[in-house]
Amino acid sequence: MTEKTITTFAGTLAAGLACACPRCGRGKLFAGFLTLKPRCEVCGLDYNFADSGDGPAVFIMFLAGAIVVGAALVTEIEFHPPYWVHAALWLPLILIVTLGPLRPMKGLMIALQFYHKAAESRFGADKS
Repeated sequence: MTEKTITTFAGTLAAGLACACPRCGRGKLFAGFLTLKPRCEVCGLDYNFADSGDGPAVFIMFLAGAIVVGAALVTEIEFHPPYWVHAALWLPLILIVTLGPLRPMKGLMIALQFYHKAAESRFGADKS
């Protein structure tokens, strides 16, 4: 196939955040919410190299924790609402700030793996 490939770092970032193929930027990366497709339907890139692990979840947990805890503390100090108000405010916010960015963050991590040609370490492999 003579599909155009992404060669710039900015293109890689855009493809990752759009949950698109890191090589061509046009094929879809996911089959489900977080389940990867086996390969790109446009350029045929095999997604077996992709292993984002827990990286996206960890980044999002730190960000979401800072946002929700900070907002809850400010709200408690300023207004002293009852506990049910805290539950009504922060439970939906937790869902929004954790589930919303999870898919684009996983796409970004996979795109960066592809761009930097990251692979699992091979101990004892010949370095020549």
